[in-house]
Amino acid sequence: MIGKLSGRLDWRGADHVLLDVRGVGYIVYVSDRTLAGMPGLGEAVSLYTELVVREDLLQLFGFPTMMEKEWHKLLTTVQGVGAKAAMAILGTLGPDGAARAITLGDQRAIQSAPGVGPKLAQRLILELKSKAGSIMAQGASLSVVAQADDLVIEPVEPIARRAPQPINPAQSRASASADALSALVNLGYGQGDAAMAVATVVSDQPEATTANLIRACLKLLAPKG
Repeated sequence: MIGKLSGRLDWRGADHVLLDVRGVGYIVYVSDRTLAGMPGLGEAVSLYTELVVREDLLQLFGFPTMMEKEWHKLLTTVQGVGAKAAMAILGTLGPDGAARAITLGDQRAIQSAPGVGPKLAQRLILELKSKAGSIMAQGASLSVVAQADDLVIEPVEPIARRAPQPINPAQSRASASADALSALVNLGYGQGDAAMAVATVVSDQPEATTANLIRACLKLLAPKG
């Protein structure tokens, strides 16, 4: 099983890239979001990968984070969602957006992905709503970005030393969501209710800190009347 590839970006297509890994070229299919975030040709790239095996075809799918890879695997457990359909959903919503849409039952958001109709969107919500919380709970541990910093790339022309990487906002949000979800579960709330509350608050306050998330969720979960 090929779980990660680090190499030089040799070529990019409409939905895939060619990675040169020490002289061996790998065609890796990626989402629109991942493709848009790729560096220039000849630069170092690292992707977590999933090998999809069919009777007459082997395809590699690439993801910048383990969070996206895990969501891709989860989406493909639903009947009617193939590997490329799952990539279309992630390309449109991203892993955080997919988590919120499924947890909140936002069928319209899921239907915004190419090729996803109302019946499939409804099936995704019904089958995955109870499972979304388990991935959200892993938060930052799955949001670590694949790195190729230890890969030696011999450039054709000298290039400037790469600047220090800024903190990934998506990783910070995932960490805050996971911490808030864990705190709510420890307070006695069910994981499903807690996950829905966190998704609701994050949707309204994407930059909220863990403490603010917990306070807002407690208000949301408080008995009415």
